[in-house]
Amino acid sequence: MTVRWTSRIREKARALRRETLALYFAIRDPRTPLAARIVAGLVVAYAFSPIDLIPDFIPVLGLLDDLILVPLGIALCLRLIPPAVLAEARARAEGSVMRPKSYIAAAVIVLAWLAASALFCAWFYLSFLAS
Repeated sequence: MTVRWTSRIREKARALRRETLALYFAIRDPRTPLAARIVAGLVVAYAFSPIDLIPDFIPVLGLLDDLILVPLGIALCLRLIPPAVLAEARARAEGSVMRPKSYIAAAVIVLAWLAASALFCAWFYLSFLAS
């Protein structure tokens, strides 16, 4: 029973990785609409980023972003990308073993965390210490 359950989860994880890689290839196709490229770019950058928006060590929330946000983003992208482009991208993803790393996305996420921290510190200072 446990073996079947874990193997099913592993297969879902592989399928999720394959779909993310297919989105990565679809972004580079000129037939992909601009809106789909932007959304897919954000989803792929977040999925391949070595830094999570919500760190995994935070109980429940840390894994929730990986289990909910990434699949929802992929589902949205799959609706935006033309089927022919998606079929070709999936074929390329199936045969590819490369895993792109997005250092730009990691930098954006780090900057977002720093900006959020700075805003929180400013709010805290102005609300509690300055009065």
